[in-house]
Amino acid sequence: MKFDVRYVSHPDDSKKYDTEELREKYLIEKLFEEDDILLTYSHQDRMIAGGAMPVKKALALGTFKELATEYFLERREMGVINIGGAGVIALDGKKYEIGHKEGIYIGMGTREITFTSADAKNPAKFYINSCPAHKTYPTVKITKPVEGKPAPEGVRYCVQRHLGEEKTINKRTINQFIVGDVCESCQLAMGMTELAEGSAWNTLPSHTHERRMEVYMYFEVPADQAVFHLMGTPQETRHITMHNEQAVISPSWSIHSGVGTYNYTFIWGMCGENQAYDDMDNIKTQDLR
Repeated sequence: MKFDVRYVSHPDDSKKYDTEELREKYLIEKLFEEDDILLTYSHQDRMIAGGAMPVKKALALGTFKELATEYFLERREMGVINIGGAGVIALDGKKYEIGHKEGIYIGMGTREITFTSADAKNPAKFYINSCPAHKTYPTVKITKPVEGKPAPEGVRYCVQRHLGEEKTINKRTINQFIVGDVCESCQLAMGMTELAEGSAWNTLPSHTHERRMEVYMYFEVPADQAVFHLMGTPQETRHITMHNEQAVISPSWSIHSGVGTYNYTFIWGMCGENQAYDDMDNIKTQDLR
């Protein structure tokens, strides 16, 4: 297991960063490595983001000296969305089958967590977000709804919202996995947004939310394409060029937006004082600098 630590920076400092410094402080360049767990700990609301990619063996999530806890979720909660092949997550011995683009909320107090793939030739890629918690909420498996069919026993459907338009190239489906209408959590919110063919903007208009930070993870980005993640204050914007299966730490003072050269999918994870998804301070596009 690998555990990287990133410290919080002031918005005035970020104005002076060149490309290398922006990428060093905010970009999580590698999320998945065969038969390993890679995690990045951000001091921005103490969010942890990373990935587990079991291929030939099961991967057990242990703790780290930086957490100073007996086990990983002693004082934390966690969300996981699988962007790879079918896999299994075992929680204190109870197994949950997690397919492609399915997720799970794991409550505080879960001691033993292991990840396995159903097929080594098509391994699971479990993308992880975790933040501090103060209370234990039930573990819940979450999947996308199937029209005309109720959710299987013990599984909940995510909330789907269809937003944007073709003419503004931001037509997209927002799949809200860890939100109040689906399952309870202390402060973690998490979901997956899928852009329609021909669309490029993931959030329009751009916005901030001082009450919570966010981590974006971009995937389904073709190898010869890119996503330009926008950040910085509305009056002093910056960008980070990103490629497939990379994540970026977006502080609460930063705008949250991005545009790609091809349609793509991204997972958003947030933690902070407010879990209301629509609590955003929108910025008019003409006011961006």
